[in-house]
Amino acid sequence: MRTGHPGYTQTLPCTARSALPARSLVRTALEAWGLEHLGDTGALVVTELLSNSVTHTRTYSIRVTVSRPGETFVRIAVADDSKTIPTLRTTTDDHEETGRGLAIIDALTWRWGTDLLLGGKRVWGDLRCEADT
Repeated sequence: MRTGHPGYTQTLPCTARSALPARSLVRTALEAWGLEHLGDTGALVVTELLSNSVTHTRTYSIRVTVSRPGETFVRIAVADDSKTIPTLRTTTDDHEETGRGLAIIDALTWRWGTDLLLGGKRVWGDLRCEADT
């Protein structure tokens, strides 16, 4: 009897250099589930989530998780020790270099959100996928 999909998780330093192993983790999980077609989108989502932690927190490490809580979606999440809830900003200045991360996540995911944790928060984005056949 099938009990569900295993999750993938990795603790990484909260630095920009962690983007590469985070993208690798996402691609590995998606490949294991036969969802390679979501690889580029998943890699961009985790990069933006990680970038938000690097830019807006003073945490030492982050926890990247890729899970499949349902047959129809994949959840990509980054947890850090900050309790500050991110907010979606709309920028009208095309010359601004920052501030678009959550807008990108909002555009690429089916839904996204934040869970407060005992020691911080987890920001996540869900990608729709086809159920296994």
